[in-house]
Amino acid sequence: MNRKILLVIIALFLLAYPAYGGMDGFGIGVIAGEPTGLSIKKWIDDKSAIDGSLAWSFIDDTAFQIHSDYLRHKIVFTEEFKSRLPFYYGVGARIKFKDKDKEDDDVRVGIRIPVGLTYLFKEEPVDLFIEIVPILDLAPETDIKLNAAVGIRFYLK
Repeated sequence: MNRKILLVIIALFLLAYPAYGGMDGFGIGVIAGEPTGLSIKKWIDDKSAIDGSLAWSFIDDTAFQIHSDYLRHKIVFTEEFKSRLPFYYGVGARIKFKDKDKEDDDVRVGIRIPVGLTYLFKEEPVDLFIEIVPILDLAPETDIKLNAAVGIRFYLK
């Protein structure tokens, strides 16, 4: 059952990649905080993107998590910052695998609602971001969590 959920999420993520975007190429980097790990992002157009992460949560006894989000970017500052500092929000999904060595080795599935800021460098294929993410876990039980992280991604062509 767990492998089927993972394969569906990976397939949906890969199918969502168009060949164009607000920044050229595919962004890959790190996310630090809750969770900490590998971060990826692909722009769909100049205002929307798909991101994801393969990361570890150190709050719940070293759990591994996979998440992916659909993001919308809005310009909230003056015109001079238009292409450099958009606010973003979105919706996504998370699967969290608890450490198998622990007694309560369950898999959690939840809905993510990320909110953040991203700094897009004008001359370099790099972005910096900071986000807060309320999470509604749906299985195996309903619970509300909060993630927060910072990160950096480099865009490859």
